[in-house]
Amino acid sequence: MIICRTPFRISFFGGGTDYPAWYRVHGGTVLAATIDKYCYLTCRYLPPFFEHRIRLVYRKTETCKTVDEIEHPSVREVMKFLGMSRGIELHHDGDLPARSGMGSSSAFTVGLLHALYGLQGIMPTKKQLATESIFIEQDVLKETVGSQDQVMAAYGGLRHVQFIANGEIAAVPVTLSAQRLGELQSHLMLFYTGIARTASDVAKSYVENIDSRRRQLRIMKELVEESKDVLIGNGDIHDFGHLLHEAWQAKRSLSAKVSNPEVDGLYEKAREAGALGGKLTGAGGGGFLLLFAPPDRQEQITASLDHLIRVPFQFESAGSQIIFHETGVDYLEVERARERQANITFKEFSHAA
Repeated sequence: MIICRTPFRISFFGGGTDYPAWYRVHGGTVLAATIDKYCYLTCRYLPPFFEHRIRLVYRKTETCKTVDEIEHPSVREVMKFLGMSRGIELHHDGDLPARSGMGSSSAFTVGLLHALYGLQGIMPTKKQLATESIFIEQDVLKETVGSQDQVMAAYGGLRHVQFIANGEIAAVPVTLSAQRLGELQSHLMLFYTGIARTASDVAKSYVENIDSRRRQLRIMKELVEESKDVLIGNGDIHDFGHLLHEAWQAKRSLSAKVSNPEVDGLYEKAREAGALGGKLTGAGGGGFLLLFAPPDRQEQITASLDHLIRVPFQFESAGSQIIFHETGVDYLEVERARERQANITFKEFSHAA
């Protein structure tokens, strides 16, 4: 049995420049961090005693005899990609809801690859997990998704991710002192808006004609460097919050679907209560609202958003990990032993006849 734990992420700056339609021409850059909220996948080879060969438990339960029968697109295509011929049982659990802008879909794909590789006794690199999950989501499933979520889920940590026009990706860690990292952490607040949406639907509204958004995306790209300079410098950490506000205004102008009156109202309430800046954590439309606020204003902000769930979190730095691995019974050997025994019995019977 394998248990894989893969983190969700919060994206600070540069979201939108990580779509291949943009960075394959102009290059892209993102500043993001993973947090201690995870996607958990538990899997094992299925014992050969059931009518079904595949059992999946996520928001629904599937029992299938072949890979082609699997409804869950990521599970079906990852199993095909890895050439999985043996039956498996897979359970999914998540700390945060799906379709909430925290990179949950990519965390699932990265974690699934990691878990199924581990089940076969293979230890993939973080680069391999990132690139293969990008391939599955973008090229196989044809989803309108960027490339930052897969990279962050695989690598973890606070990173400056650079997307090169030739397709290369560099996931560079941003090294801060414990004091500076703690200062950043203490200024961040995360609220669940309760608005579920599909990221690819929001993204399509601006990715399909992405060249017409050059001005906004260039601003968002420049803000990555500015925000990184704030973090690694000794200046006022509040500048990071002001830059978040500037970036959110640029992001909102990409498409009418990025925000909506409800989200705008929540953001304005938070600003009036003392937040310096913030944003929705994913493509937009709903999900989680990330705010940057001085610690002495956070109680007031929480009170102003008292109908929302505030989610406490800490940064994490490990990325996708196998946290439990137990070999257990090798049911492939059981099957082979049963076949050998059947052959011996048949031969004995034939000889007696």
